[in-house]
Amino acid sequence: MSQGDHIRTTAEAHEEAALPQARVAHADPDACTAEQKPLPEAVARKPLEEKSPAEWAYERLILYIQNFEEQLDSEHEIAMGFAGSDTGVLRIEGIGFFDPDIVTFYGMDEEGTKTQLIQHVTQLNVMLQAMPKQTEDATPARIGFRLAADLEQDLSGER
Repeated sequence: MSQGDHIRTTAEAHEEAALPQARVAHADPDACTAEQKPLPEAVARKPLEEKSPAEWAYERLILYIQNFEEQLDSEHEIAMGFAGSDTGVLRIEGIGFFDPDIVTFYGMDEEGTKTQLIQHVTQLNVMLQAMPKQTEDATPARIGFRLAADLEQDLSGER
């Protein structure tokens, strides 16, 4: 055995098997994607097998939204389209989940009408999109950072 080899203990192997796996291949070698980032401690704290499909989908959506927003300029905000439907685009104002299998999205459609989409996790299929911000002088809304902070508070028991 070489000096760099490490024999894993049973506990280490079990812990590694419980960690979620993610991988990405991208044409741009400098692209920063959500799959490349380590899971925030608040998300990694609870073992994957203890999460419902809705909770796990909710947490990962927050990570994708936050990563997407980090790449937007000050003239754009995030919106979400729903693949396979004619629902249109939703300017994201919030997301939530209801165990064991429902994820919900709150926001406004392109005409400014209050909108909520409730979706079963097996039907979850969203597209994140950059939209021009609603008003010229306003700071763009960044929901991803609020969602991540809320997730951190939920998991730490603070409120």
